[in-house]
Amino acid sequence: MKPINIMLNGMPGNVASIIAGHIAADDRFNLIPFSMTGAEIEAITHNIKGLDFKLLKPDEIENSVLKIIKEFPDMIAVDFTHPTAVNKNGEFYVKFNIPFVMGTTGGDRQALSKTVLSSSISAVIAPNMAKQIVGFQAMMEYAAETFPDLFKGYTLQIKESHQKGKADTSGTAKAMVRYYNKLGIPFAEDDIIMERDPEIQKREWHIPEEHLTGHAWHTYTLTSPNSTAKFEFSHNINGRDIYAQGTIDAALFLHKKINEEINLQVKGKKGTVYTMIDVLRGL
Repeated sequence: MKPINIMLNGMPGNVASIIAGHIAADDRFNLIPFSMTGAEIEAITHNIKGLDFKLLKPDEIENSVLKIIKEFPDMIAVDFTHPTAVNKNGEFYVKFNIPFVMGTTGGDRQALSKTVLSSSISAVIAPNMAKQIVGFQAMMEYAAETFPDLFKGYTLQIKESHQKGKADTSGTAKAMVRYYNKLGIPFAEDDIIMERDPEIQKREWHIPEEHLTGHAWHTYTLTSPNSTAKFEFSHNINGRDIYAQGTIDAALFLHKKINEEINLQVKGKKGTVYTMIDVLRGL
């Protein structure tokens, strides 16, 4: 198979850099030497595993993109930038017909989906790229649809802890709120307890010190009205390797779907939004 051209956007951020390292080591991909970054980033290049990447600021990318597309045809963008850039980046990818995997959380997700659906490109959009967590969410969705109001009368506490630099509330935690609502528990996204203080994370959560700069710990606690029954679900992720594998699978899935459309000679194709559930089912 000819290597898939990937533009990994969000360097020199930690998540983007770690995932870039995994993609660079995978011979199914060709990681191109450019990365979209924020205007506040002072660096102009970034090195990963001996590879130099030119960092393109928002005022530079439009002048460079046509040249990049010509040099690296059939490119797929993988986005791990910043929540404030999600919708603008989505519009950029659509404008230049670049299929993309949106791993960045935050932004207006409904507007992002509409942007893709009104275009002719395909995209994988997911609040969480970890396949196992997505599978857990699918199980919760099944329970919510099959056993509505199962936990009616129970109280719910959702706590999530991420590294200090994560700006927004966890997209995974927000998604879980909807399932618990269907299970009979009134709970709002604003009720999620969000922790970003490393000292509290170390002292009270007992998160390993070496992972304070990169982790995702979630706990969902359900308590019966008289407190005689308690159910608790947790998924604690240290580091970011789990997201790299999910991202790789999402890029392979998207490439496969694009090739299917080409082989079927789809004309007048409308934009398509895929989720990580589609990725899990389709690989």
